[in-house]
Amino acid sequence: MIDLRSDTVTHPTPAMREAMARAEVGDDVYREDPTVNHLEAMAAELLGKESALFVPSGTMGNLIGVLGHCQRGDEVIMGHLGHTFLFEGGGVSALGGVFVHTLPNQPDGTLRLDDILAAIRPPDVHHPITRLVVLENTHNRCGGVPLSVAYTRQVGDAIHARGLALHLDGARIFNAAVALGVTAKALAEPADTVTFCLSKGLCAPVGSVLCGSREFIERARRIRKQLGGGMRQAGILAAAGIVALETMIDRLAEDHRRARMLAEGLVRLPGISLPMGMPATNMVFISLDESLPIDAPAFAARLANYGVRVGVVGVRQFRLVTHYWIGDAEVAQTLEAFRAVLSALG
Repeated sequence: MIDLRSDTVTHPTPAMREAMARAEVGDDVYREDPTVNHLEAMAAELLGKESALFVPSGTMGNLIGVLGHCQRGDEVIMGHLGHTFLFEGGGVSALGGVFVHTLPNQPDGTLRLDDILAAIRPPDVHHPITRLVVLENTHNRCGGVPLSVAYTRQVGDAIHARGLALHLDGARIFNAAVALGVTAKALAEPADTVTFCLSKGLCAPVGSVLCGSREFIERARRIRKQLGGGMRQAGILAAAGIVALETMIDRLAEDHRRARMLAEGLVRLPGISLPMGMPATNMVFISLDESLPIDAPAFAARLANYGVRVGVVGVRQFRLVTHYWIGDAEVAQTLEAFRAVLSALG
């Protein structure tokens, strides 16, 4: 089965499995797991932050990031298409009592700076206190587009001058760095805190890392424990993350190349369009023309009969995500499956 639903479906590489089997472990809650400690030090260095914390998921990393910056009743500004708003169970409000103020994401994944500044509350007892802005890089629902260093710095400078903090949901920040030809450190520099995911394009089986100042990560460690995220011999998982950071970053360019190859082939087929244009990273968003007598769920079901899984994200829209386990042959087979389904429609 060719699985293009997400890069979360990746399995660990043989090198990761070997490292996991040989990992030196200890009790991480006591800070005695040497492999976790190594991973956290690597992550902090790569992102240009003082410290880092290994967490089970990106959702937990973002939740801890918001809770570490905000008190109950405070307000966080984020995009209406952001992952933290759409796909993290409302955790910042349900568990943290943090009020969410959404702004419209632009097609390039950004929030207009004027909109951000206008959304900051005045110091009035009638209003919640605006504490934090959350950006997402790459931006999932805007087509996997990367946010530039210049834009992130512009936002960071503007809100820092007004006493706010910046959290970067960098689940795929290494995809952004590779696509833009910059370092992840440069992309993260304007942010006070940043999360990135090990188990997407980097191919590790589990885990994300939250990076920030030493003071913030000490606070984050307590919040992680409160959320049930304190793990014990977690070095078995962290070992795969170390291999991911050592071996999987540069090869993300291959995922981007194959996404473009896939998009170029799909857009040549009758009734297929690219509503967000050619992919900038590893995500391809496609739409079915209204003239086709089938919707996206039914089309996806037929593709599955040809051994291809895709993500349905709208009545007539799909998302296809390339990753380590999708090679040139899988791209070709996917295009053949689309042709077969379209041909059967007559």
